[in-house]
Amino acid sequence: MAGGIGGYFSLSREPGAGLWMLCGLGLALVLVWAWYAGPRWRPLALALALVLGGGLVAAARSHWVAAPVLGHRYYGPVTGRVVVLDRSLSDFPRVTLDRVMLSRVASEATPARVRVTLRGRLPGITPEPGQVVMITAHLSPPPGPAEPGGFDFRRMAWFDRLGATGYATSPLMLWQPARGAWLGRLRMDLARAIRARIPGQPGAFAAAVATGERGGIARATADDLRASNLAHLLAISGLHMGLLTGFVFAALRLALALIPPLALRLPAKKIAAVGALAAAMAYLALSGGSIATQRAFVMAAVMLGAVLADRRALTLRSVALAALIILLLQPESLTEPGFQMSFAATTALVAAFGALRGRAWRPGAAPLRAALALVFSSFVAGLATAPIAAASFNRLAEYGLLANVLSVPVMGLVVMPAAVIAALMAPVGLAGPALWAMGLGAQWILAVAHWVAGLSGAVVPVVTPPGWVLPVLALGALLLMLWRGRLRWGGALVMAAALAGWTMAERPALLISADGRLAGLMTPSGRALSSATAAGFAARSWLENDGDAAARDAAAARPGFAGSKTARTFDLGRWSGVVLGRRAAPDMLQAACRKDAIVITAAAAPGFRGPCRIFDAGSLARQGAVAINPEGDRLIVRRADQVAGDRPWVRMPRPYSQRRRDGGPPMSRGGAAR
Repeated sequence: MAGGIGGYFSLSREPGAGLWMLCGLGLALVLVWAWYAGPRWRPLALALALVLGGGLVAAARSHWVAAPVLGHRYYGPVTGRVVVLDRSLSDFPRVTLDRVMLSRVASEATPARVRVTLRGRLPGITPEPGQVVMITAHLSPPPGPAEPGGFDFRRMAWFDRLGATGYATSPLMLWQPARGAWLGRLRMDLARAIRARIPGQPGAFAAAVATGERGGIARATADDLRASNLAHLLAISGLHMGLLTGFVFAALRLALALIPPLALRLPAKKIAAVGALAAAMAYLALSGGSIATQRAFVMAAVMLGAVLADRRALTLRSVALAALIILLLQPESLTEPGFQMSFAATTALVAAFGALRGRAWRPGAAPLRAALALVFSSFVAGLATAPIAAASFNRLAEYGLLANVLSVPVMGLVVMPAAVIAALMAPVGLAGPALWAMGLGAQWILAVAHWVAGLSGAVVPVVTPPGWVLPVLALGALLLMLWRGRLRWGGALVMAAALAGWTMAERPALLISADGRLAGLMTPSGRALSSATAAGFAARSWLENDGDAAARDAAAARPGFAGSKTARTFDLGRWSGVVLGRRAAPDMLQAACRKDAIVITAAAAPGFRGPCRIFDAGSLARQGAVAINPEGDRLIVRRADQVAGDRPWVRMPRPYSQRRRDGGPPMSRGGAAR
C-alpha cells in the first residue's frame, strides 16, 4: 500500500477520472485473481491489490479534504474560532482559526482554516480553544517550496485544510466567549496548573509531555533538545504512548495479582489491557489529538488488541497492521518524517529483539540485562531513524545515543509514571508529590539536553539527499530485516548503494527565491547570499539543504556578490548576473540586460524584452523558486512549478480581481461575505 501511495504523490500530474476508473477495475480483477489463485500466486496478487488500493486511497483522500485556498494577498479583519494554539519558528505565539470570515471575500472562496502568527506587542486577550476572535492580519496563500524539489508546505497545508497563513501586529480581540471545546480548555487549564506547580522550563516540559501544549517551551530549550536528539520527547508520539500504556498495564496487572481471589478468577492480563487502552484513549483526547498522537494510539491499540486476542503483541504483523490502518485513514502520513521515523524505529526494534529471542546468551544479573537492553534499544532505534532525521532536518546529533540513554530511562521510570499518578490524585488534591517527582525528572532531562548540546561537534550538518535515496534505503532495510535466508544480505548492498548515492548529492549552482529578492551562489567557501536580510526562510532552507551550518549573515559576507544594495553582481561561469532590488532605477534593468547575462529583479517587468535571461517578480510569482546550473554554453533551469506539477495543492484559484468582476454574493453589515 505504501508503494501505491508513494507512487501517487510522486506523480507530476493529477490523474483523470478515467484512469482512476481503470485502476478500480484493475483492483477488482486482481482481487478476483487473488481469490482463485493458488498459494504460489496469491501473495503477488495481494501485493498488486495493495499497490492499486494505496493509489486509490491517496487520491480519494486528497479530493475529500479539498477546501478553498486564498488566491491573493489579503489585509483586513479576520474572524474565526480558535482551534489550535502553538508557536512559530521565530518563537511568536500562533493561532489556527476555523469558521473563518474575511472582509470582501465571498464565502465560497474563504479558506476553511487560516493560521496567524501574533507579532504584536500591544496587549490583547489570551486565546483559548473555542473562542471566536477577531484580528487585523496580513494573509497569503500557503507558500511553495524554497527551491525546486524542496519541502512543499502547500501539500501539508492542503491535507490540514489550511487555506492561508500570515501574521498580525494588532492585538487579538474577543468576539464571542468559548462555547463547547471544553476538552481544549481543560487541556489549557491543566497545562497552566502544571506550570504553576513546577516553575521554569521543567514545568513547561512537563506540561508539554502531559497535555501536548508547548507554548511555554523557550526557543533556547527547544534548540538544546533538537541538538541533543531529544526533541522527540516533546512530541506526544509512540514513546509517550508506549510508556503510558506500559505503566498502566503493568500497574493494573500487578494490582490484580496482589489480590489472589481476583487473580485466580479473572483474566488479569486482558483486564489490564482494557485499562491501558482506556488510558491511551484519554491521553489521546487530552493531548489535543495531533497526527503523531493519533498514529501512536493506533499502534498502541493494535498491540493491546493482540493481547485481548491472545496473540503476541510485539510482532512485525502487528506493526504492519498498525501501519495499514494509519495509511488507510491518512495516506499523506507516508510523506511525513514522524510516520517514517516511528515505524522505522518500531520495525527495527521488533526485528532486532526477535533475532535475539531464544538465544542462550544472558549477560549477568537482571539489572545489567535491563541496562544493556536499554542501550541496545536506543542504539537500534537511533540507527534506524538517523537517515530519516538527517534527510528531513539536515542534521545529525553526534551524541544522540548518549543523551537518550541518560534521558529515556528517567522519562519511563519517573516522568510518565508521575504524570499518571498526578492525574489520579488530582481530584482529591494529592497530586503535589507526583508533580514534584515529575519536575525532578523534567529538570534532569533538560540538564542532559543542555550539556549534550554544548559538547563540541554535537550537531553535524548534512546535505539533502536525492529524492530516490530514502525509498531505496528503506527497501534495503526491509529486505535485510524481513527476508529469510542468505538473500537478506542483499539488503545491505542496496543500503550501501543508497548511502553512496547520498554522498554524490549535487546542489544547484544558483538559487533564486520566489519573490526575486534573494539569490544564492555556490562558491568554494559555500553558498554566498546576495542579501543578509531578504527572504529569511529561503536563505535558511538553502543553507540547511547544502549541509552548511553558517548563519545567514556569514553566508551574505562570503565572496561571490559585489556592488551596491540595489545592484548585486555575480559570475556564473561564462554567464554574468545581477540582482536588482525593488528600488533599482528602470534604466538599470535595460543596462544590465545583455547577451549571456542573468538578470534577477524583485520588481515586475511585464512586456520587457532583451537578449538576457530575466527573472522578474511577475514570472517568479507564476513559476516559483528557480535553480540554475551552467552546462557548457547552456543554462539548465529548473522551476518549482515544473517539479511540483499539476496537483490539487498546487493549483491556484482565479485571481481575486477576476472573481469580483464575475460577481459575488452581497456583503453583510459586518463587511464579511456570508
